[in-house]
Amino acid sequence: MKKHLLYVSILTFSFLLFGCGIYSFTGIETNAKTYQVNYFENNALLVEPGLERDFKLALEDLIQNQTNLNLVPSNADLVYEGEISDYRISPTTATSQNTAAQNRLTISVKVRFYNRLKEEEDLEQTFSFFYDFPGSAQLVGAQKTTAHEEILERLTQDIVNATLARW
Repeated sequence: MKKHLLYVSILTFSFLLFGCGIYSFTGIETNAKTYQVNYFENNALLVEPGLERDFKLALEDLIQNQTNLNLVPSNADLVYEGEISDYRISPTTATSQNTAAQNRLTISVKVRFYNRLKEEEDLEQTFSFFYDFPGSAQLVGAQKTTAHEEILERLTQDIVNATLARW
């Protein structure tokens, strides 16, 4: 009886995993094999040197880590391109002395996504995220590195979710 129950359990588990297609723990399912990330030009009014390179590498790394797609320099099934459209530091709250108690760095990226296997999944959308920091702090050194890392992590995850996971 135990042996029969074991076989039924294995069969049920196998059917659930493979019977309805391949299950992905990230929610990403695609027939594509390759992807490319083209240069994202920095068209923001306030230009942060190297941000376009950092963004491109962060997007490539995230896709590489969350999918089994292969990065290629051209003729990919999936293509990402666009531009950094905004890089802005603005006060979010003020003190009684009319100085900024807190500042916000906002980065926006306009993305054009092309799926050469399913053109109906093409997408053009602007993604934006922010990082708040004390008004008394300057956005330099470790503070700027932390801000960029957090924003790029969130931006790239939002882009992957919108283009591949469809969340």
